[in-house]
Amino acid sequence: MKFEPQAIADLVLVKPEVFDDDRGFFIETWQARKFAGAGIDATFVQENHAKSKKGVLRGLHYQLRQPQGKLVRVIAGEVFDVAVDLRRRGSTFGKWVGVYLSAENKHSFWMPPGFAHGFYVTSDVAEFVYSCTNFYAPEGERCILWSDPDLAIEWPVNEVPPPLVSDKDAAGTRFRDAECYP
Repeated sequence: MKFEPQAIADLVLVKPEVFDDDRGFFIETWQARKFAGAGIDATFVQENHAKSKKGVLRGLHYQLRQPQGKLVRVIAGEVFDVAVDLRRRGSTFGKWVGVYLSAENKHSFWMPPGFAHGFYVTSDVAEFVYSCTNFYAPEGERCILWSDPDLAIEWPVNEVPPPLVSDKDAAGTRFRDAECYP
């Protein structure tokens, strides 16, 4: 596995070694010793699987009182995946990193607690799997508006039609008004 630190400290793009032959392929998507060696000491307690069609945008979600670290990957299709730093103590507060994850590239993206997360589906359909370090706690869930101009996320969206978002995501809080981490 190759671990590529991103522009914001603690965000890591994970590129697995792919063993490919005429039967198919094999990859390791998680191996505790290798991740710990790369500075990622995580214990996962929940795994989620989402399927979305082209043009769906989910996010930007985070849990304030039960923050979750997430290891995310795509097993069908492609998404543009985004992490926004909500840790007030750092110089990258309010900055974001976006990466393309796909079934073809087989990359995973690690984001520790302290980040808002979202993704936009660029293929006809995408299946997205994410392992979490804390349980889902709806009472602590927050949502920042995906299109907030203060964040200026460069989503690869087409103007027509606009992204398909849930009512909850369409009503997300502006970044300047969001509850964030210390």
